Amino acid sequence: MKKVIIVNGIPASGKSTVASKIAKHFGWPYLSIDTIKEPFMGLHVDIDREFNRALGKAAYKVIWDTVASAPDDCVYVIDAWFGFQSKELLESYVRQSDVVEIIEVWNSISPELVADRYRSRLSIRKEGHPGEEYIPELMTLAERASPMNIGEVYYVYQDTGGDVQGVLTSLAGRPRALQESSLVGMPLTR
Repeated sequence: MKKVIIVNGIPASGKSTVASKIAKHFGWPYLSIDTIKEPFMGLHVDIDREFNRALGKAAYKVIWDTVASAPDDCVYVIDAWFGFQSKELLESYVRQSDVVEIIEVWNSISPELVADRYRSRLSIRKEGHPGEEYIPELMTLAERASPMNIGEVYYVYQDTGGDVQGVLTSLAGRPRALQESSLVGMPLTR
């Protein structure tokens, strides 16, 4: 039965770092909305916010289509800002993908830290992502964003160092059904 660890949080909240640590620790496949979206962004010039969002929606669907087509015993780690789509759409994709267990890792971050992080990444972000003008909106998101709450939620507090060890320990202590899942016959724990 398919299981999914969604690593959620607003842009620049540390999702990619946390998701890759979880995926590497357990040997689970890792899907990232930016990894899917950015190659297409590279094929276009003058990407506006509306087109960026359209690419994000398409990448979001690709993620769930990938999960849906996977063998029943897969565990995926998915890195995305799930708040840019409705909770109902997420629940629909989860049902359509035959996911039986979903765990959410929420990256909590203060407005000040997210502004600093986003600003520091502007020079290395792919063309087509919002620029500095997005920072006030991002700070507002940091104040009001919350987990999707469609499964058990674990928290990573970026303002206190973003330590993911507690999440790794908690996931390792999960019921054996999660630990004994396999992907193409290989154990998913190390």
